[in-house]
Amino acid sequence: MENKNEITVYDEINRLSKKIGIEDENSKTILEVELTDNPDIKSLNLKSGSWEAKEPWFVIDEKKNIHALVSLDTLTKMVNNLKNLGQENFELRLEKTIWKHLPVDFGDVWVVAMDEIKNMAKASQNAQAVKLDIEKLIANIKKKHPSLFVDLKGLYNNMHPNDILD
Repeated sequence: MENKNEITVYDEINRLSKKIGIEDENSKTILEVELTDNPDIKSLNLKSGSWEAKEPWFVIDEKKNIHALVSLDTLTKMVNNLKNLGQENFELRLEKTIWKHLPVDFGDVWVVAMDEIKNMAKASQNAQAVKLDIEKLIANIKKKHPSLFVDLKGLYNNMHPNDILD
């Protein structure tokens, strides 16, 4: 009979597998690491599933921690997807901020913003370490290039009071 700790580990694997879309109880491969007499060698035992089953495989180590085992190809795809998602998130935040500042021509402001970002990355030794405040970036572009944005205050101040009533 399994002890309470093992039941909790298997319950956690079931919970995690459902969370990532693995519904079928029999489609999960669960491996367990076991110690051997040699401290440099550990045994990997198949507890359920199959050696040919789809990824991820769940591995329970000797301390009852759960690990996921995936191929290098799958890991590479996951990392690339996360990078793409981060890029899309950044672009959406930049787009939202540009629109908030009322551009005359969105495309022109986008090009100027991307040039500024590239220049900041070049100036930094580590392009990944560039901390970017998008709001501040667009505000600075607006100061440098006010003609790229609609000036609502200027429009309002230049209006004749009779124009409002007409």
